[in-house]
Amino acid sequence: QDMVKGSNAFGGEGLTGLEGDRKSGQDVRTQNVMACMAIANVVKSSLGPVGLDKMLVDDIGDTTVTNDGATILNLLEVDHPAGKVLVDLAQLQDKEVGDGTTSVVILAAELLRRANELVNMKIHPTSIISGFRLAQKEAIKYVNEKLSTKVDKLGRDALINVAKTSMSSKILNINSDFFAAMAVDSVMSVKTVNSSGDVRYPVKAINVLKAHGKSSQESRRIAGYALNCTRASQAMPTVVNKAKIALLDYDLRKYKMSLGVQVVVTDPSKLQAIRDREEDIMKERIDLLIKAGANVILTSKGIDDLCLKWLVQAGAIGVRRVKKDDLRRIAKVTGGTIMLSMAGMEGEESFDPSMLGQADKVYEERVGDNELIVIEGCANQKSGSILLRGPNEYTLDEMERALHDAMCVVKRVLESNEVVPGGGAVEAALSIYLENFAHTLGSREQMAIAEFAQALLVIPKTLAVNAACDATELVAKLRADHYHSQQEKDAGKFKEKSCSGLNLRTGVIHNCLQAGVLEPTMSKTKSIAFATEAAVTILRIDDMIRIDKTEDERANM
Repeated sequence: QDMVKGSNAFGGEGLTGLEGDRKSGQDVRTQNVMACMAIANVVKSSLGPVGLDKMLVDDIGDTTVTNDGATILNLLEVDHPAGKVLVDLAQLQDKEVGDGTTSVVILAAELLRRANELVNMKIHPTSIISGFRLAQKEAIKYVNEKLSTKVDKLGRDALINVAKTSMSSKILNINSDFFAAMAVDSVMSVKTVNSSGDVRYPVKAINVLKAHGKSSQESRRIAGYALNCTRASQAMPTVVNKAKIALLDYDLRKYKMSLGVQVVVTDPSKLQAIRDREEDIMKERIDLLIKAGANVILTSKGIDDLCLKWLVQAGAIGVRRVKKDDLRRIAKVTGGTIMLSMAGMEGEESFDPSMLGQADKVYEERVGDNELIVIEGCANQKSGSILLRGPNEYTLDEMERALHDAMCVVKRVLESNEVVPGGGAVEAALSIYLENFAHTLGSREQMAIAEFAQALLVIPKTLAVNAACDATELVAKLRADHYHSQQEKDAGKFKEKSCSGLNLRTGVIHNCLQAGVLEPTMSKTKSIAFATEAAVTILRIDDMIRIDKTEDERANM
């Protein structure tokens, strides 16, 4: 009797003396799946080359128009804990690969939906999870061994095609030839080889600047690192050759006593001496910089008129209020060091010339309503900048996001050297392969793997629906092609079919490799892995306990 009483008290109103409510079992699962489906449905219609854009307005009325899955989910401010897993998933894909954020979310939600149906059919979640894990492993193995092609055989055109595929769903679609070439050239221009001999393409070394006006066709690459700042004074030179760049992180303003220092002056004539000394301290600092050979001075803080006068006399360019990130990048690219202060160990002030960064040329250029400072021919590392032009803020922001995705994709292809056909080809091939694989298993994972295979088809289906094509018919044809290519005894006859994918412009099926619809292999394998992980994480949850705030806490709020 007491036992029963105790257990009722635990699962009932007062949860072990805590105030809160507890949901367990199927309720929680259904709720989590519904939350994830709701989020996936938001981004579903933005997938693919004919996907539509979303307009998001936040609480202060800022508008963002975007097609990028990660951006949309970031701005949604999801409350539901399971929904947050999907948002993190999109961000992870954005960080790791840079593209494919929408498809990863749709795939994860579809896997969850199917897993939930299996649980309703009384299959234990653990079996489903192990089935999904097995399917994921097999799928990734199959993509790497059978579907991916080495880029060496395809050359530069492949890179441009990869960039175009990435841009196809974005705003740059119309000018994709122009921007794809720009993305490829920019990434190629920052090629570096690190100490262990690996070739790296740091996308961060490409600075993207946005300026209003003109058409997007007028965007261009700038050789060198460009800054959205101007000279501090118009009297300074506009061009400095053989630049030695000092990077400072402190004020070049008249020296003041720090707060809380009190100086009691008894003799008024001493007051002037204190003021003169304050000016001299600053003059000495600037002399140290100029003596070390600096002729371009960038600081993240301010420069006042007095110091400007001395810089103008020395014929140096001074730039104030440079962003910290830019300073760090310039330091890396020019081989300089950011100085936090001039004080040495013994309290004396000195400036070591080895702290200066070097570049062939620093000049100011006028673009639209603003000026740019361009640092050309950096000593250490190559760097590039892209100047985007466009009619308004929204377009420019969206162009930047699209270009970033394209550059990340090109970088991935260059580093991993492998591509797969796009247009839903990989998903359809995997779906057929996994279905056949599932039939070879005699264990309970069989059903989970079959569902995983079905879930992969959500990508080609969504692509077709967004393109206003007949999804059922197209996906059936696509699967038939891939079935032939995998099953036929006479493999040579259907070899071509293994790259069949959807052509969404015309609504037919074509060979994606020949048509140049390519994606990095890494993008596909990672998105399958991440989607499975996210689905498994959410599937594992079977109990949710929300603790209510106690009355004291409520009173304090």
